[in-house]
Amino acid sequence: MTATVSTPQMQIQAPPAGWTGTGPLRPAGPRTDAEIRRAELASFLRSRRERITPEQVGLPRGRRRRTPGLRREEVAQLAAVGVTWYTWLEQARDIRVSTQVLDAIAKGLLLDRAERSHLFALAGEAEPRGGKECTGIPDALRQVLDQLSPFPAVIQNSRFDLLAYNATYGRLLCDLDALPEEDRNCLWLAFTNEEWRARLVDLDVVVRTMAAKFRAAMADHVAEHDWKSLLARLTDASPEFREIWARHEVVQPVSRTKVFRHPQVGIVQFAVASLWTGPNRGPRLLTYTPVDDATRERLEALARLE
Repeated sequence: MTATVSTPQMQIQAPPAGWTGTGPLRPAGPRTDAEIRRAELASFLRSRRERITPEQVGLPRGRRRRTPGLRREEVAQLAAVGVTWYTWLEQARDIRVSTQVLDAIAKGLLLDRAERSHLFALAGEAEPRGGKECTGIPDALRQVLDQLSPFPAVIQNSRFDLLAYNATYGRLLCDLDALPEEDRNCLWLAFTNEEWRARLVDLDVVVRTMAAKFRAAMADHVAEHDWKSLLARLTDASPEFREIWARHEVVQPVSRTKVFRHPQVGIVQFAVASLWTGPNRGPRLLTYTPVDDATRERLEALARLE
């Protein structure tokens, strides 16, 4: 039997009687969804702690510092929580944490807005937001996609799956219709499909940003099969993805100009607009509007291609 110690800010589950302070607290075997989430949270906290220097938060460096970044006790001091408790959090122990404590840790680790949201989601205390993603694309939305031609348009979920697209988008980066359905995912194609990669101007920036967006979105789905399956595929297939993923970078989606290099019509530049397809967070309709006359003319040429 375990005991629970309560404070105004947090609840801590004490270790089982007889535990010596070494070794795992959980039995051997497959990890539960909760253990997966706690492990991801622990890795994220360590990565954020190790990137901050003492000088950034007004602490003395000292002469014999071997730890990259801050020490655990320094983070605990900055967040006004117990050192043991914070250590358990980084060790993926089964403890519960309040939103007040998460907020203090976020401030102590100098997390930006995207990283703060990621922290809350991994801790199971995600900031208030709409419902879960819906599935399925109504016929009415498919008609909207077709009517937008020759402007490219696509319906995509937060996992970067391409759920529906019009003919122009289907030819913009590669021949999407020729791909198996399981490969119609922007993140997968950006790391593994040479034709798709060749058409991305600023490839390095694009793939790094996409991986960071995927990590931020996955905080709400970290134990779900489809998300874990895509992560495993990418990890197995792409050394580049593995290296970027290990950085634990997270960003929130932002609007910006996208530039592609099509082998037959040349450089095309778009302003991208993103619209939710329902009242809750879920699939989004992305429209690509030409930013100049040259792109508009090249789109018309692309639409005429067989």
